Amino acid sequence: MGTAIEVRDLVVVRGRRRVLHGIDCSIPSGMVTGLLGPSGSGKTTLMRCVVGVQRIESGTVTVLGQPAGSPTLRRQIGYLTQAPSIYADLTVRENARYFASIYGVNHHDADQAVVDVGLGGAATQLVATLSGGQRARASLACAILSSPDLLVLDEPTVGQDPVLRDDLWQRFHEMARTGTTLLVSSHVMDEASRCDRLILIREGLVIADDTPAAIRTAAGTDDLDQAFLRLVRASDATRPQPAEQKAGTR
Repeated sequence: MGTAIEVRDLVVVRGRRRVLHGIDCSIPSGMVTGLLGPSGSGKTTLMRCVVGVQRIESGTVTVLGQPAGSPTLRRQIGYLTQAPSIYADLTVRENARYFASIYGVNHHDADQAVVDVGLGGAATQLVATLSGGQRARASLACAILSSPDLLVLDEPTVGQDPVLRDDLWQRFHEMARTGTTLLVSSHVMDEASRCDRLILIREGLVIADDTPAAIRTAAGTDDLDQAFLRLVRASDATRPQPAEQKAGTR
């Protein structure tokens, strides 16, 4: 199995604040990799680097064998942002068919994508009238239309009920079985066990990059929540302290 994404010594700075601190990680092809961590840990920034829309300070991001952001990658990557990226004055079906026309996909496949994300009954509704969770699913329908080689999903299950969340995860794994690589972010640790591989990130640092089973073993617990907490504490214990903290305050 090959590598879909290779991140090496990636540093991102916004203003005067360093957001990512020399991150290294690899994402295998044809699997569902979860990017897990608390809100504000740098997950979205890392995903933006993978898609090629984030300015980086240093380091490299290689996607499907090419530098992130290369024009030839545009039709190979599907990207779902946290904020719905569809037109509020069009219906769900009209949005799907519009994006289908851009990708050269027929209307039948566009309509099927709407059904696949659980919006068949709302296909003729204006996006402006949908709930937040429904808008997210409408955006997902448009993201999967082109059958991308890589699908980057930023918290796609936020606001979804448990049944729909389960349906979406089943859909993600079906796509992986057909060869699509998925990078899925979440701050909900109970979704970690649904992934083939996990990257745990905190405060701009990767603290684990392995399978769920290996992470449990490394942390000495079967509970992924506890595993994450133990890895956080271990990371905090080994992280260099600023000079003023080492010297103490006067």
